[in-house]
Amino acid sequence: MLILKPNCECCDKDLPPETAQARICTYECTFCAACAEHRFDHICPNCGGNLVTRPIRPPAHLRKHPASTDRFLKAHDACADVQDRKEVSQ
Repeated sequence: MLILKPNCECCDKDLPPETAQARICTYECTFCAACAEHRFDHICPNCGGNLVTRPIRPPAHLRKHPASTDRFLKAHDACADVQDRKEVSQ
């Protein structure tokens, strides 16, 4: 079962379980559609696999198997500008 990570691991954008804007690879690395397209050209920077639209878990199943609340961020060269701005604002 997919973990349904709550954020883009590059820009930290919220990605709720019902969004069509989440992209994942076979290892469930999770990115927003903008980062997947413009920063990574739909290729996962972690494993080299393709990034595809994350499936949406139906609400009834989401209640039984909720999405993760653990946020994931990873330092990628292509994300440095976004993550640097975020650290400065905190």
